[in-house]
Amino acid sequence: MNFLTRFSLKNSVAVFIISFLLILGGLYSFSSLKVDLLPNIEFPQLSVEVIYPGASPEDMNEQVTTKLEEKFKGVEGVKKLQSTSFESISIINLEFPFNTDMDEVERQVESLMKEANLPANVQTKVNRFSFGTFPIYNISLFAKGDTNVQQLLDDTIIPELKKINGINSISVGGMEEDIVQITVDKQKALQYGLSLTQIKEQINEKFLAFPAGNVQTETVQIPIRVQQKIETIKQLEDLPLSSPLMNASPGAPASGQQAPTKITLKDVATIEAVTDQGEITRYNLQPSLSMAITKKQDANTVEVADKVINVLDKYKDKIDYAIGFDSAEGIKKSVETLVREGLLGALFASIAVLVFLRNVRATIIAIVSIPLSLLVASIFLQRMDISLNIMTLGGMAVAVGRVVDDSIVVIENIFRRVRKSKTGMTDELVEDSTKEILKAITSSTITTVVVFLPLGLVDGVTGEFFLPFALTIVFSLLMSLVVAITIVPILAKFSFKKVPPEEKEGALQRAYGKAIEWALDHKKIVLFLSVLLLGGSFAIVPKLGFTFIPNEEQKSLIAAVELPSSTPLEKTNDVSLKIENMFASMKEIEEVTAGIGSRDFRSGLKRKNQANYFITLKEDTNVSTFIKKLEKEMETIANEEVKGAKVGVQELQSGGPPSNNNVNIDLYSTDLNALQQAAKDVEAYLKTRDDLKYVTNNFTDKQKQVVVNIDTNKAMEYGVSGFQILGTIADQTRPVQVGTLTLDDEERTVQLSYDKQMASIEELENTLIFTKFGPVPVKQLADVQEVDTFTSIQKLDGKVFARVSAQVVGDNIQKVTQDVINGVKKEIDLPKDVSLEGGGGSDETVETFQQLGLAMVVAIGLVYITMLITFGKARIPFIILSSLVFVPIGSLLGLFIANEPMSVSVMIGLLMLIGIVTTNAIVLVDRIGQNREQKGMTIRQALIEAGKTRLRPILMTAFATVAALIPLALTKSSGTLISKGLAITVIGGLTSSTLLTLILVPVVYELFFFRQAKKERQA
Repeated sequence: MNFLTRFSLKNSVAVFIISFLLILGGLYSFSSLKVDLLPNIEFPQLSVEVIYPGASPEDMNEQVTTKLEEKFKGVEGVKKLQSTSFESISIINLEFPFNTDMDEVERQVESLMKEANLPANVQTKVNRFSFGTFPIYNISLFAKGDTNVQQLLDDTIIPELKKINGINSISVGGMEEDIVQITVDKQKALQYGLSLTQIKEQINEKFLAFPAGNVQTETVQIPIRVQQKIETIKQLEDLPLSSPLMNASPGAPASGQQAPTKITLKDVATIEAVTDQGEITRYNLQPSLSMAITKKQDANTVEVADKVINVLDKYKDKIDYAIGFDSAEGIKKSVETLVREGLLGALFASIAVLVFLRNVRATIIAIVSIPLSLLVASIFLQRMDISLNIMTLGGMAVAVGRVVDDSIVVIENIFRRVRKSKTGMTDELVEDSTKEILKAITSSTITTVVVFLPLGLVDGVTGEFFLPFALTIVFSLLMSLVVAITIVPILAKFSFKKVPPEEKEGALQRAYGKAIEWALDHKKIVLFLSVLLLGGSFAIVPKLGFTFIPNEEQKSLIAAVELPSSTPLEKTNDVSLKIENMFASMKEIEEVTAGIGSRDFRSGLKRKNQANYFITLKEDTNVSTFIKKLEKEMETIANEEVKGAKVGVQELQSGGPPSNNNVNIDLYSTDLNALQQAAKDVEAYLKTRDDLKYVTNNFTDKQKQVVVNIDTNKAMEYGVSGFQILGTIADQTRPVQVGTLTLDDEERTVQLSYDKQMASIEELENTLIFTKFGPVPVKQLADVQEVDTFTSIQKLDGKVFARVSAQVVGDNIQKVTQDVINGVKKEIDLPKDVSLEGGGGSDETVETFQQLGLAMVVAIGLVYITMLITFGKARIPFIILSSLVFVPIGSLLGLFIANEPMSVSVMIGLLMLIGIVTTNAIVLVDRIGQNREQKGMTIRQALIEAGKTRLRPILMTAFATVAALIPLALTKSSGTLISKGLAITVIGGLTSSTLLTLILVPVVYELFFFRQAKKERQA
């Protein structure tokens, strides 16, 4: 690569122009990068949602879930199959490895659903999951004056928002719907032998529009269209109905009265236009509409968010709005924090270089690689469609200290050589100075780059999540090498026309020379002390804790109150109002967005018996203490109103890789009663432990259900089908949807219901079924029983199970998980037919750590091969790699002092250190080789001279890297914890290994060439 230096020195103007163009291109690329909190990762998961109106959980399980599970087991690569059967809805989640072609899987799943022989009237939906599917906004909207917010949204705002490039979906909660409510007089309908379904069919019959051929005139052919429609509510009222009793033989119907010859809809029903609200939303007790916005997966979050606000601001004279959740604000804060820490890191690195070189021009030349390397890296990121997120910015912040290393070594060598030279600055001197350390800086940079290649061995979200981080560092480092051997020599040539003469050997160099001599004469003591330090550092490990990603306290909470499943929306709203008033009285709470009957945060289902809350806390709130207090208060209020209410409060997950701080106790049994009792016992035990929080139990309580068992023989005797009985009972118990009709020039939903709701089982038993022998009560055709049944059935890989989960308090996930599993086995007396499996996040964490450990071994192997190719001797790479042995000393001590646990972030830091630490050893060993081969020095002379000569660049590069990482290590800002543990690991490991490298590498070198060194000393 020496030709690049030669070319640059001869074509300096061209190189400067190219550099200027690269800077412009980098600035453009950086400014056009999509800004997001997290890398754009699509999880290899599918969620299949099947709606079967009116089906019980047992029916859903038997007729839908089980059939689909049998089919889905055959999908190639499926890792996990989990299902939940609720009333009327089934949700099946499929999980796959990260390299799966999800488009192909989705096609397979949709094809298998068509083959599954599901009931005719089911609706199916397949969803995919990525970080982009989370809402970027939850906005509460309020009217100003007499504005109709709903109409403004429907007619103007939502259509305008949908034009924004990058918007995926907009959903609004709390909307009212215009309904034409047809309330049928049950007694009159019975008198005429009419059911709701029959009335619905007669209404729909009056809406037809079909082509009916053509009329051929002399000149043109005119198409014929036959149509019939009801256009007004008045016409609907006057709609003639035909009663099945009109054509019956003379005689009294059920009521004993003569059947009429003509009836209209208004004779049996009241028709009125009403508004219906299926869910209620409020913001700080104020009624509002709640708008949730999601973006497309590859859209720029901040850009989309800004455009949304611009649209809303256009209508400030008509509406007010309050933002309950804003992911864009969090992204901006995280980006600003990392940019600030990156700039501080660059400043600290510059100061470190200035301290050692004591020359402003040399310092400026050394640090020019920082902006150039990072901006060129931005070009690559933009071309690869990688967003600017906490991982890419974290990579830049971490790379700041390392990208100056090559330039430091080059400028220091040129600076040193020109001060010794009597001819002054020449092209030949600059070229020779660069060539002298070219092999060292090239091999050290490539070494640091290759350590990231084994990240491809890490499966799952960890590998995907850290890939942008690794690519950012790789691009930056490769560019820093190019800058060091092209631009730095040119700048040195023009900057060092006059330099002070070489200083005498400094006190530090003399002291270091004596230290090397002493170490070489006392090898056993040096090795013993090093091993002792290493052993002592490993003794710290059990005290550090063990987690996936350190827990980060969130100031946003999600809470839910679930009342018994039969609770109507009105009662849920009453309970919620009392809870919201309690929220308003708490000084720790800043704002609350409430949704009553709206979608559940966890399952995505709408439930009238549930209220959900998004709560923002004030910054100075102690979250863990406050959650316990809040949950207790909510439980007290809810249970005073309705017995059996369930309450849950937890921190909002900030996204990113899973924290894996959960412990799961999975219980399996075909006996649902035994399973329910076992789950309750385990839940109660987990709640007694102080090292757990947010205990949840997915196995729901029972609810009462009425079962109508049809007597097949009696039904056949009366000529009645099961579907006829089903239809008649369904008519009596729930509204019948006619559809959406245009009445009085307005689209309205038309709904039929009886004026009296069924109030007892006796009433159900006496419901009349019209047979060929006349009306017959249900009890003559079926056995009606009241039973207790479960509100949902959960299955994992086809087996019915209950999962009791909790989050671990603190960072020692593995120990707590094991303690919990052992505690459950010891403390809980499970029924004989209930089996137990314990696990959770620690299982995945251990697996990830094992993969990262393997990645480190592979990285060391790649480093060895790189150095073997560079130096050509098998022993030299082993000498260099000896510096890695003592990396854990500083890293583990640093983590212990900073109270940081072992985590994936730490493991990535250790992986990085393999490349960074070998850099110092390479610079030293390369000089030793030059002394022996080119200057004919003895081994000991070569070791001492190389140590003194390379002392300053080694200390400079290490100190610059450490200084650049200090802001990142000291940060307390949110969104940077992934980089914090990494920064502490690198700082500690680099500090200890640098100090030991300076002493240990010469010792190991002489040991590897022991015979030759002995001969030279005896000579």
